Amino acid sequence: MGDMRAVFLSIILESNDDGYMASVPGIQGVFAEGDTIEEAIFNCVDVVKMIAAYRAERGESLDFA
Repeated sequence: MGDMRAVFLSIILESNDDGYMASVPGIQGVFAEGDTIEEAIFNCVDVVKMIAAYRAERGESLDFA
């Protein structure tokens, strides 16, 4: 399976007029919306995965501020 490891992230959830907004403090650009809390979290995790893959391709780490 390659180089896999578990990462624990804090996700901030906020309700808005359209549902929920989820974001990860410390990782620039990680935010997502969803109609439900679960959907917002799921979408946010997908964004984290995409940013991690992009940074890995560039040889960059997933730094936490």
